[in-house]
Amino acid sequence: MKIIDLKCAVIGKSPVVRIVTDEGISGYAQAETWKPYLKSHILSFREALIGEDPTLVERVMLKIRQRGGFKPWGSAVSVIEMALWDIAGKAANLPVHRLLGGKVRDKVRVYNGAIRFPLNGHRPEDYAEDMRRMMALPEGFTIIKQPIGFHSSMKREVPYFYYGEPERSPFHGALDRGPVTERGLKHLVECVAAMKKVAGDKVGLALDCGPGWMLADAIKLARLLEPYNLLWIEDLLSGDYTPWVNAGVYRELTRLSPTPIHTGEQIYLRQNFKELIETHAVHVIGPDPADVGGIAELKWIAEYADLHGITIAPHGTANGLLGLAALVQVSATLPHNFIAFEYTTADPAWWSDIVDGLPDPIVKDGFIDVPDRPGMGVDLIPEEAKRYLAPEDADFFA
Repeated sequence: MKIIDLKCAVIGKSPVVRIVTDEGISGYAQAETWKPYLKSHILSFREALIGEDPTLVERVMLKIRQRGGFKPWGSAVSVIEMALWDIAGKAANLPVHRLLGGKVRDKVRVYNGAIRFPLNGHRPEDYAEDMRRMMALPEGFTIIKQPIGFHSSMKREVPYFYYGEPERSPFHGALDRGPVTERGLKHLVECVAAMKKVAGDKVGLALDCGPGWMLADAIKLARLLEPYNLLWIEDLLSGDYTPWVNAGVYRELTRLSPTPIHTGEQIYLRQNFKELIETHAVHVIGPDPADVGGIAELKWIAEYADLHGITIAPHGTANGLLGLAALVQVSATLPHNFIAFEYTTADPAWWSDIVDGLPDPIVKDGFIDVPDRPGMGVDLIPEEAKRYLAPEDADFFA
């Protein structure tokens, strides 16, 4: 089998990759919904892929892996990797999890991720009400992660939250950063206390807090949150769209924190997780398969983390339904250090009409059943998807 073409179309908001072979099998993968600008980067790999055997995934990846980078630039390499696995599974008539060593669980736990409600404000009672709504969702999530602090508009809408002028950048991932005031710190903890009062021990509560915190404030926060038995606090020091790791600083926070510390969604490749893991710089890692280099890369990192007593909760907020399928396949194969992955939904909603193979409902009691269909377990429906192609992508399914 040989690759004869690499195509990329922006469907809705998402760059979608199609790798075409000479045996009539195509592999598909999807990048995050707000990365349409990656199309040209993805297509730049076309020449390197033409003529290669797509079922020799690692051999193909060795040609292109060094041309990625931290989020968002690892996405182009990552989606190609996942499309290759889709082909390999279809060619072998096996689900991808079989090719990765086989599933160790029949269903995978997910947390809310892309399902969030707009807050009415940033008062403790607003967070309490939001927790009630989250707990009432039909998906029955057993873990709920809430954005707060620098990972929310709290940094801009709560007066005197921190000593700094918010950047108010129009770009997603703008790094607002600065020392937090005593008032801001107390307010955040009061909001967490309100959520925890609603949640009790019925669901696990995790917080997406940054990035943006200074080390001293992060240590204060971690200690103040100890009574609430959180699953983790995420990306305090670095994280979404920050192209560095800061393992040494994270290690200082983790060493002094009674609350589990989590990071990793922006990190590309195992080499950049090495110091985080080997120095026990965090308690929980959260690589995203659509940014870290693909699903095999994520599995390697998860296994290495397990050797060091570190747990894993993969990221995936906006990876769409093809990304959801990939997360299910790889998460089914991970060691027992797996906690849950971040649920990603159809965006726009009509994506549900152009994908075949997902269960209905997708999430039951906080879990997704692992499918045994070949490849990633889902397929794009060309006849339906064609309606959403831009004129310049009209030949995507040709």
